[in-house]
Formats: sequence, structure tokens, C-alpha cells
Amino acid sequence: MIGLDTNILVRYFVKDDPEQTRLAVDLIDSLSPTDPGWVAVAALMELMWVMTRIYRVGRVSIIQILDTLLASRDIVIEQDDTVRNALQLYRSGNTDFPDCLIACSAKAAGCGRTVTLDRRAARDTGMQLIE
Repeated sequence: MIGLDTNILVRYFVKDDPEQTRLAVDLIDSLSPTDPGWVAVAALMELMWVMTRIYRVGRVSIIQILDTLLASRDIVIEQDDTVRNALQLYRSGNTDFPDCLIACSAKAAGCGRTVTLDRRAARDTGMQLIE
């Protein structure tokens, strides 16, 4: 298994630098179920931030990126069940994916509640709004 840094994933999906894109695509194409790539939750969060804030990728494309990663037999996602639950929450709401992942991670860790100051996150993820 080989760990994949965020910049590999960004180049793979954005394809904005010919040389780095070639390197990223070649690497990901070389992965297999017996020698997969591994994506940390931290890298996934960073990927979502870069894609939405730097590249202005919309919600539909974010869902496609996450679907692609989760469906790959050649890539292992850390805490994949939690990430899948967060993606389902993201599909059905209007809040950011990181908020969905925070809420689902807290639930998976056994937290009785997750508190926030973000009204939208509270509304869409089930977090408790504190005022």
C-alpha cells in the first residue's frame, strides 16, 4: 500500500499541470487491489478544501470526486464507512462536506452530541447549535 498526498489527488482530478498530472495519473493507474493507494481522512479534507476554495469546484463535482474515490478498488479510504456516511449527509443537505465528515466522525467515535456555532451545519448535520 502507498499513501497518497493531497497534491497527487488534486493533479489527478484537476489536470492543470501537464507534467505533474502525468506523474499523478501514472501513479494512480499503477495501483491495484493488491497494491492500493491509501488516502487519509486529513488528505480528503484538504482535497475538499482545495477543490472548493482554490478551484471553485461545485457540489456535483465534489460528489463525483468522492464517489470515484470510494468506488475504486485500487484506493483505500481511511474510515471509509464514516466517509460514506458523510457523503450521504452531504448529498442531502446544503452544508460543506467537512462539516458532514466532522459530524459523522464524532458519531462514529461515540460522541453523544457534536456542538457548533454554525447554523447551517447544525441544521444539515444534526450538530447541536450553541448560542
